[in-house]
Order: sequence, then structure tokens, then C-alpha cells
Amino acid sequence: MEAQDATVPQAGSAAFAGHCFSPFMTAARAQEVLASPGVRVDFYDLDPFSRVEPSPVTGRAATPGTDRRCEVAFDGDHAELTTSAAVAGLEMEGIDNVAPVPDRYAHTDGTALLGARFLNPRRVAVVHVGTRSGPNGIETFLMVERMTPLEPVQ
Repeated sequence: MEAQDATVPQAGSAAFAGHCFSPFMTAARAQEVLASPGVRVDFYDLDPFSRVEPSPVTGRAATPGTDRRCEVAFDGDHAELTTSAAVAGLEMEGIDNVAPVPDRYAHTDGTALLGARFLNPRRVAVVHVGTRSGPNGIETFLMVERMTPLEPVQ
């Protein structure tokens, strides 16, 4: 790996941790702060928290029951780095109230982290980090999707 290429996982992971948990992210802002050379972005927000227009699904199909996805992916296997970044992003935003992982999510061969947290009494964030087949071979992905929770906060 070239020295310049080594910064792609760090940049993508840091951008995810710093921005994907923000409820005010928009598609335009996602492209501005998440996309960089070597980092692929998949973002939609069908029910924004702020007074902005919804961002339609433009990448992979929406996961049933979700209204928002913020994802970055890049070439190679960087699961350890990305798991740390996802946990740091949750901690930075104070998102720590554990929720059950909905049945529609499952560990795959490349899963490094799969968990759910309550954002508020009405919303759950599901975080999935791991590796999968990408356009150039194996890729690492960090994803958070927002949905209505299965059970209310006690």
C-alpha cells in the first residue's frame, strides 16, 4: 500500500465518527464532509430531524424500517481501526443506551461490530462495521442506520 493510500482508512473512519451520528446531516453535507479520494459514501435521510428536504435513497436499497443511512466504505480490511472509530463516534455523541438489534440485521462473515443504541425514546441507531466484497475486492464499511425502535425505553 502506498503511503498516500494508508491515510484513506484513517480519513474515512474519522469522518464517519465525527459526522455520521449527527441528526442534522444532509446529503449535501455528507458529500462535503465524508467523501474524499478512496472513500465511498452512501447516505439517505427520508425523515430529517431538521427543516431540510428529505434526501432520497441513491445507493444501495434502503433497509426495511429505516429512514436514514450514513455509510462510508474504502478498499482493504481495516476492521480494527473502523470498530474503534465507530465506538468513538457513539461516545462523542453520548449515544450509550443499549437497544436490541432488530432481527433484520445479522452478523456476516466480515462483521466486526453490530450493535444498536437508543437515540431517544422513538429512534434507534444500528451500527454495523465490517468487511465485504467491494468494487475492488475486499472493502471495509462503517454504517449507521436510524429506525423506529422495537421496544420503548424503560
